Amino acid sequence: MQTQSTELDFKGQNIFVGIDVHLKSWTVTILTEALTHKTFTQPACADTLCNYLNRNFPGGDYNSVYEAGFSGFWTHYKLKEMGINNIIVNPADVPTSQKEQLQKDDPTDSRKLARSLRSGVLRAIYIPSPSTLEDRSLIRIRATLVKDMTRFKQRIKSFLYFYGVPFPPQFEKSSSHWSKRFMNWLNEKVSMQHESGDQTLKILVQEAEQHRKLLLDVLRKVRLLSLSEKYAGNIKLLRTIPGIGLITAITFLTEIENIERFVNTDHLAGFVGLVPNYHSSGEKNNNGEMTFRGQKSLRRSLIESSWFAVRFDPALTMSFNGYIKRMEPNKAIIKITRKLLNRIYFVLKNKMEYVSGVVK
Repeated sequence: MQTQSTELDFKGQNIFVGIDVHLKSWTVTILTEALTHKTFTQPACADTLCNYLNRNFPGGDYNSVYEAGFSGFWTHYKLKEMGINNIIVNPADVPTSQKEQLQKDDPTDSRKLARSLRSGVLRAIYIPSPSTLEDRSLIRIRATLVKDMTRFKQRIKSFLYFYGVPFPPQFEKSSSHWSKRFMNWLNEKVSMQHESGDQTLKILVQEAEQHRKLLLDVLRKVRLLSLSEKYAGNIKLLRTIPGIGLITAITFLTEIENIERFVNTDHLAGFVGLVPNYHSSGEKNNNGEMTFRGQKSLRRSLIESSWFAVRFDPALTMSFNGYIKRMEPNKAIIKITRKLLNRIYFVLKNKMEYVSGVVK
């Protein structure tokens, strides 16, 4: 006598999961190789999703995807630990119809992700290791503190300008500002007409001084990180390139993690964002400015380094002088940055120190 089978076995079958990630909930769409199973909302918990898949599709090969965003990579690490083959994609790279753009909601987004994952058209972004992510956070918080420090200085100067407080002759040049003598002058010599004005200036100065101490503390931690075994060797190589200092070097290494992930310099330039936009149709070819895609903080750091490099590297100086004959300096420096990036790629790829070229 035949008996009804009550066991499920999806061994060898692919299950595709599209996840629209939010802070407190996920909208999930699950597809099999031929059918749409279900779209539902669940708590923002990888365990809940994994339990659902194991219960309804035991033995299957689970594949999931979600878009890069505020939630970072912790979900990816968790899903991987649970045996789910997860990828993260750039939201701009997910194929989207006009209808989906006009009628957008969470279920639509999750179905779109699952459908694109099943069709194999999605390209995963690179996922760094947790240790590199935390190192990167330290470097990025330093950059944030530098920006904040600039704002504090601007507030103090704006206050002085607003009330017509002149700078003494020894502080007329901006290069002399924010020295110890300048801060002592602000604390001891500048006096407003009323106590409330003095209190305001005192608060502004204290804020700047406290922030400077915090920034110096973070800088010390960055220097210690640069001396670690993970970064010391590559930083030493990078600093042989004119224009590349400690901060640029450690920023570059924490942002890319592994130079081997880039097959050539064009691939690396695309990651940084040093490639132009272009539009070609028929006989018309239009080349635009730099692409909006790319790692902006790294690109900004490399451009700043390029301004130093053109002063100390003879070959780059010659190239820059040639570029500015037919374009603006701000555009010429982008071309120099691309050359600098090529040198970085060569040095890290070949583990060789850079030797400055000599113009003959």
